[in-house]
Order: sequence, then structure tokens, then C-alpha cells
Amino acid sequence: MTVSFDFSDRVAVVTGASGALGSAIAEAFRDAGATVAACDVVEPSSDDAQLDADDGIEFYKADFTDEAAVSETMDQIADDHGRIDYLANIAGTWRGGSPIDETELDTFDFLFDVNLKTMFLASKHAIPHLKNQEGSIVSVSARSSLEGGEGDGIYRASKAGVRLLTETIAEENKGTVRANAVMPSVIDTPMNREMMEDADFDKWVKPAEIARVVMFLCSDGAEVTSGAAVPVYGEA
Repeated sequence: MTVSFDFSDRVAVVTGASGALGSAIAEAFRDAGATVAACDVVEPSSDDAQLDADDGIEFYKADFTDEAAVSETMDQIADDHGRIDYLANIAGTWRGGSPIDETELDTFDFLFDVNLKTMFLASKHAIPHLKNQEGSIVSVSARSSLEGGEGDGIYRASKAGVRLLTETIAEENKGTVRANAVMPSVIDTPMNREMMEDADFDKWVKPAEIARVVMFLCSDGAEVTSGAAVPVYGEA
């Protein structure tokens, strides 16, 4: 079955757009006709970037842990394109390997900044623009946020925070802005392949597959869905 979306004349903001998942989502929105505002601290010209900024994708360099930068960027996007219809909160990362009593405070601060603070700030400053279009927010939580686990508790807690803020945003903006989250497990990215080179990659979900779910949650097909955390982990 082929699934297609038409987001012509719509504007989608994607954070973490230079990463594997963020770039896939930015490109999927572009291919569906949207104008994409791709946001990241890593520029497309960097060797670490996986985003090709081209027609339909305009890059905005910004640190989404800095509230002043987030506010300025959201206002600039709205001024440049006249509207914001969708926000995809994709900025995030993983760190683990240590039990709580051996985890450095810097690790806690880093994970909550990148995984939760970016989602909070982007949503906070996008919501006033999204209300004008009855728009939609989709954020990235994680399957592991559903329970405690050994060695990566701070990551799990930060992603659980994404779920709870998603539910809160949905509750606070009923009838004006929908908010949902997706919950991946291991995503098939170059970094994950390098970290787990002996794993069965065929069971991992590809970024493009998650991108289609994100677009569905932004589409009119999901107009009755808000406050949900949707599994996107397949067999992973």
C-alpha cells in the first residue's frame, strides 16, 4: 500500500533536522509539498550533517536549549513564511551505561537539555503561531520511557518527560493545537549501526518509516488524535 500526503502551502518546523531522523522527516515534509524550516546547531555543510538543504527546505541555525534563540527563530520563521502549521520536535540524543549512583550531573543536565528542554522551548514559542492555523506538534519520546531500566535511567526519564509534556500541551490546547508523540526503540541510523555492529539491523525501524507516522499525525487523517504516544518500534 502506498501512502501519500499533501502539505502544499503549509509550513513545517523540524528541530534536530541535521540528524538521521530529523533529516528524514524534513525531506518527507518537503516531498509532500510543505515548506520546511529545518533547525539545528549543526549546519548542513558539516560532515556530521545528514540534511541536504535545497528548494523547499530552508535552514535556520539555532541552539534550541537557548530560549532567546528559540523565540527569535520561531518569530523569524513565521515572518519569512507567513505561518507555522506543524512542529516536529526531533532534537534528541542518547547516553547511558552507568547506574544512577555513578552518573555524572553533567550527563543529567545534557540529556534533559537536549531531549526535554528543546521540546519544551520549541513548543512554547511555536504554540502562539500554531494556534492561528489549528496546527499540530509531534515530539519524539521513546519506548524505554514506559518503564525504568538498568544503565540509562536519565535518558528514560527525559523521554518520559516528553510524553507528559505532550499530554499537557494537548490538554491545554484542545480545539486549537493537537500534540502527539512517537515512541521509537532502536532506529536504523549510521551511529546506531556503529555502536551495535553485531545487531540484526533488519529488525530496526528506518527513519523514513517513522517520518510517515509523524506526517500522519500532522495530517487531517489524525484530526481526532491528540495527547497520544504512538509506538513506532516494529520488531526493534
